[in-house]
Amino acid sequence: MRTSIATVSLSGSLTEKLTAASRAGFDGVEIFENDLLASPLTPEEIRARCTDLGLSIDLYQPMRDIEALPEEEFARALRRARHKFELMGRLGADTVLVCSSVSPHALDDDALAAEQLSRLADLAEDHGVRVAYEALAWGRHISTYDHAWHVVESAGHPALGTCLDSFHILSRGSDPKGIEDIPGEKIFFLQLADAPLLAMDVLQWSRHYRCFPGQGGFDVAGLVRHVLRAGYDGPLSLEVFNDVFRQSEAGPTAVDARRSLLTLQETVGLATPPAPAPPTGIAFAELVTPDAAPVSAVLGALGFTRVARHRGKPVDLWQHGDARVLVNTGPAERRDGTRLAAVGLESPDPAGAARRAEALLAPVLPRRRAPGDAALEAVAAPDGTELFFCATGRPGSPGRPGAAPDWRADFEDVAHPSHDGEPWRVDHLSLAQPWHQFDEAALFHRAVLGLRPQESVDVADPYGLLRSRVVSTDDGAVRIALTVGPAPTDDTAHAQHIALATDDVVAAARRYRAAGGTVLPIPANYYDDLAARFDFADGELETYRELGILYDRDAHGTFRHCYTHTVGRIFFELVQRDGGYRGYGAANAPVRLAAQHAVRGFTGG
Repeated sequence: MRTSIATVSLSGSLTEKLTAASRAGFDGVEIFENDLLASPLTPEEIRARCTDLGLSIDLYQPMRDIEALPEEEFARALRRARHKFELMGRLGADTVLVCSSVSPHALDDDALAAEQLSRLADLAEDHGVRVAYEALAWGRHISTYDHAWHVVESAGHPALGTCLDSFHILSRGSDPKGIEDIPGEKIFFLQLADAPLLAMDVLQWSRHYRCFPGQGGFDVAGLVRHVLRAGYDGPLSLEVFNDVFRQSEAGPTAVDARRSLLTLQETVGLATPPAPAPPTGIAFAELVTPDAAPVSAVLGALGFTRVARHRGKPVDLWQHGDARVLVNTGPAERRDGTRLAAVGLESPDPAGAARRAEALLAPVLPRRRAPGDAALEAVAAPDGTELFFCATGRPGSPGRPGAAPDWRADFEDVAHPSHDGEPWRVDHLSLAQPWHQFDEAALFHRAVLGLRPQESVDVADPYGLLRSRVVSTDDGAVRIALTVGPAPTDDTAHAQHIALATDDVVAAARRYRAAGGTVLPIPANYYDDLAARFDFADGELETYRELGILYDRDAHGTFRHCYTHTVGRIFFELVQRDGGYRGYGAANAPVRLAAQHAVRGFTGG
C-alpha cells in the first residue's frame, strides 16, 4: 500500500519536511495547515515541489469547528471552507480533514451535524474535494469513530466520508472491530500513531506523546487489520505529534517513520521483507581508543588475554572464554576517549540478516578491506554503533545458505599465556542513546535485528532520571540495554558498559583487585539497607561491602554484580546470575549512578 506522512510529524521548514519524506521513501504527505501558512512558497510552488520529489498531497488538514453550529456561525464556517477549498485547488489536494467540533457554540444535535456536513460536502464537491470527517477523542459532542460514522452515514453524501485515526480510537479504549462495518469506500483516510500507555488528559497525551507504530503500547496492527477487512485501499499515513520529533533532524526522523510503516506492513501481511534472523550471541565488542594502555590494563586485570592482532589494522583481540573484546587504536580521536564503537552479532544467516537490515532502511556501512579480509556485512544503528553479522567458527563455503567468513581469520595469533580461570561470556551490553533517538533505537533493534523489547524503566540519577529499555533474544543470549540520560547535555548520557557473566563474582572481583584493578566503591548506607531487606549468611554481606558487590533478587533468582573504574566512556560490570534471575539490577542503578558521579573518573551510563 502507499505510505504517507503528515508534515506535522517532522521538524523544520515545509521544504525540509518534504525533502526528508521523499528521501525516506514515502509516496505522499499530509500538508498541515500551519506548515503551509509559515512557508514562503505559494501553493503552486509547493505543488510543483511535491511533484519534483515524487510526492502526492494526500490530505490537507485540519479544518476545525464546522458542524452542529448555530446558523450564523455555520455561515462563517462555510465562508472559511470556501477559501480553503480554493486553496486546495491551487495546492493539488483533493481530500480535507474535518475534525469533530470542540467549539463551545457546537450543539449536541446529530441531525444538525449531518445536515451541515452535507452542505459542506456540497461545497467541497463543487471544488473537486472530498471531506474526511474525524472524531477527535476530546470532541465536544462527537468523540468516537462509530459516532462520527453514524453522522456521516446519516448525511449520505458521496463527497463525505470518515477519517480513522488510531490514536483517537485506541486512546479512548474503543473497540476497533466495529470498523469492519464501515464500507471501505467511505473510509476516506487512515491516520496512524502509537503512544505509550499513560494515565493523563487525552489532549495532552495526543499533543506531546504520540510516537510511530511499534514504539508505544497500542495495538496499531490490530486496528489496521480491521480497516483492511473493511475494504480500505488508501494510504497508510502517519500523523504524530511528539515534542522530541519536533526538535530532531527531519531526515533521520522520516527514516524512523518509514521503518515503522514497513514493519507494520510486514506484521499485517502487506509486505514481505527478508525474514528476521535474530542473533544467537555476541561475537565481540569493539572499543575504539586513542590510547590502548588504560583499557588494556583493565582487561588484563579482569583476566582477559591478548590473543591475536589484526593483520593490517591496529586492532588487538582480547579474550576470556567466549567474551571477546577488540581494542582498536586506528580511527580514535583523543577528545572522544575510549568508546564502544562496534558489536559483532553471531547470526544463523549473516547474509540474510544484512538483507533484512537494508530492506528496513538500516544504513549499510562501506568497509575498506584489504585482499583476504573477511567480507563481513555491517550496518549502523541509530546511535552510530556499527553492527557486524558474524559466523564465528562457521567458515563460509560457496553455495552454503547463510555462510560467512569467520572474522577471526583476519587476525594473527600472538604468544600469550594460557588461561586457567573459568570461561566468561558477554552477559549484556549497555549502549547510551542520543536523547532524541531512544524510541527509534528500540524499534530498530526489534524490527531490524529481531530482538524483543522489554518494558522501559526510569532510574533515579542524582541529576534527573535515566531511562533504560532492554532488547533481547528470548533465551537471553543477546541482551542490549538502551539508555538515555537525564538531559540532552548531560555527559552521563554518553557512557557505555560491557557486562561479563561469571559463575563466581566474589572470586572474579578478588582476582581483579589483586591484579591492580579498582572497583567502584559503594556507600556503607547501601549495605545497611541490604541487611534490613535480606537475610545473608555469616560474613556474606561483609564480603560484598569489601568488594563493592551489589545484590538483587527477583521471583526467579539472585543477582550479584560490581563495576570497574571507567576508561573514557567505557566501564565493565561483573555479573553473577543464579536461579534464573531475569533482570539487570535496576534497583541498584541509583546507587551505582550516584557512586559514579561522586568518584572522579567515573561517569554514569
